[in-house]
Amino acid sequence: MPSTFRLLAATGLHQGDRAYQQDQLVLLPHPRAHGCLLGLVADGMGGRSGGRLAADQVVITARQVFERFAPGTDDAVQMLERLASEAHLLIRLIAISAEQEPHSTLAVFVITPQGECAWAHAGDSRLYHFRNGKLVFHTSDHSYVQTLVDQGEITLEEARDHPQSNILLNCLGTARDPQITIHRIPQLRKGDALLACSDGIWHHFDPGALAAVLQTLSPREACEFLVERAHARAGGSGDNMSLIALKVDKPETAPADSTPPRSRKRAPRAAHAAPPAPAGRKKAQL
Repeated sequence: MPSTFRLLAATGLHQGDRAYQQDQLVLLPHPRAHGCLLGLVADGMGGRSGGRLAADQVVITARQVFERFAPGTDDAVQMLERLASEAHLLIRLIAISAEQEPHSTLAVFVITPQGECAWAHAGDSRLYHFRNGKLVFHTSDHSYVQTLVDQGEITLEEARDHPQSNILLNCLGTARDPQITIHRIPQLRKGDALLACSDGIWHHFDPGALAAVLQTLSPREACEFLVERAHARAGGSGDNMSLIALKVDKPETAPADSTPPRSRKRAPRAAHAAPPAPAGRKKAQL
């Protein structure tokens, strides 16, 4: 990414009205490459402990794989595919050893120092790309109701409150290897915004509303607003909520010093220090 740009990002995590938290997220700067960033949302399934174990394993795997990633030589998409594959395998091992059925969604993006952005996605956690307040692209859910929408059997509005909206056809931890959907943004630019979130957030907003929020508010304000509004709209039955909001902007520039130069004959003044400034749980179709 050109040096004239900067990334502004924030995260939000809320238990909603659930008895326990199964969402997890992570926002990681690369330990060695300035300007390289990974963001990930994982929505776990599989009972009180199984879902959290699955989501935790996705985050742990992401940290390890991203640590080994060399942005100058490694391909970002291949790194994300490796992350998904390793997390899937480890969740399957947890299922065998713990006699549980843990599963997890995956919504992960990586931004390279050159400004390329790559996504990987499985399940119904989503990734959105907005540009200047308009939707450019978002992931398509790997769910039963999305299949019905794609086939023209129901509308998007009908899918929102469909009784089988909790059935996933693809996610990490199932008996068969997951299908990972990949997307690339060749070059991020000023005015771009990214949103990664679980269904506890996107279920309550259409893409236009999300675009407007990210266009108007800072990432931190957007996260706070979306969590508060989603929780209120759930009416006491809200799901776990997790989201990462990121905006691409130009760096602030210091104003030019308009103070006239002092006479060399005048003694300098002493410097003074400035004061320190949730509905039913999802099910994975095995």
